[in-house]
Amino acid sequence: MQNESEVGLRSLQSLGESEADDGAQPEQNGKKGFSAYFSKLTRSRREADKPSEASGATTDAPPAEDISADDIFIAVKTTKKFHRSRLDLLLDTWISRNMQQVCLFAPLQTLTRSRREADKPSEASGATTDTPPAEDISADDIFIAVKTTKKFHRSRLDLLLDTWISRNMQQTYIFTDGEDEELKKKIGSHAINTNCSAAHSRQALSCKMAVEYDKFIEAGKKWFCHVDDDNYVNMKTLVKLLSNYPHTQDMYIGKPSLDRPIEATERLGDNKMRPVNFWFATGGAGFCISRGLALKMSPWASGGHFMNTAEKIRLPDDCTIGYIIESVLGVPLTRSSLFHSHLENLQLVSKSEVHKQITLSYGMFENKRNIINMKGALSVEEDPSRFKSVHCLLYPDTPWCPPQVTY
Repeated sequence: MQNESEVGLRSLQSLGESEADDGAQPEQNGKKGFSAYFSKLTRSRREADKPSEASGATTDAPPAEDISADDIFIAVKTTKKFHRSRLDLLLDTWISRNMQQVCLFAPLQTLTRSRREADKPSEASGATTDTPPAEDISADDIFIAVKTTKKFHRSRLDLLLDTWISRNMQQTYIFTDGEDEELKKKIGSHAINTNCSAAHSRQALSCKMAVEYDKFIEAGKKWFCHVDDDNYVNMKTLVKLLSNYPHTQDMYIGKPSLDRPIEATERLGDNKMRPVNFWFATGGAGFCISRGLALKMSPWASGGHFMNTAEKIRLPDDCTIGYIIESVLGVPLTRSSLFHSHLENLQLVSKSEVHKQITLSYGMFENKRNIINMKGALSVEEDPSRFKSVHCLLYPDTPWCPPQVTY
């Protein structure tokens, strides 16, 4: 068994012999031998450590794995002072062709180009568009949260359960403030008692929205859509609209109830405040948020954070959603005219376009009954909200619909 010194001497001897063969003069004291030995080792190691040449893009060898651009995550590091001088160039060139693969790491408020220059939110693609979908989704990819209160379970919620919810039981979750065994029999675990106050206060509304958000994140679905208990949801047109946008993209879709951004005061602590203004989608018409955006909202919306955020601006739940998305994250509202609330004149919804709408509502407007202008086999006395008439138009095979209904 050779020890390490014998191995080293043998290596030196071998080196000396090779140098003698090359005409080198042997060194009596061995110093040159040691130096040459380690020089040779270093040269050999450098050669061995050189990285191998990557296969050229033009190689004829078959790929090891079939991938596409969608399999690549490209991180672009930048800083705010270079957004205009450098980043705009990239956005106009190669990033414009690779929007879904690129993630920019910089202060969020400044990444949305010309965000604050726009006076109004952008318009969502219509549900009747002929353009191919950006993403194939189904109703199962959507989490629909219906906000209600126990006193309206019979007068409002039963109507929804008999109409649109009956076709979308697996996608719909009802957020209320009291136990109801009859409701549980109809929809099971999708009836969620938030244990929030039954009052129609800012705090109570925000409490329910906080639970809605957390349940959506837990469910793992692609889209979060919030509606009230006086909304009819047309799932077919909703799916068609949302399919225009990848769920990983930052999307906030709905309809403002105001013709201008809302103005609020943000409380910063130490008795300091600052004015903020932003657009928000009214909860009374319904709105939708992509999962990609919802995850970014987490620091201000998850757990008890939503309640804290709402207190910072002292505004209700739908306004707080707009504040987080528009003012904090810098993502603009995408407006859709296909969402409707009782705060607008529903008589203006065209009869011939009813089947194309995403949400409808009913109630009072300017001290008058506010319902869509729709005739059918069901009278206004039989169907004061007109939701049953809409449902029979969309689903004429429903057992309780009058036969041969014409509109």
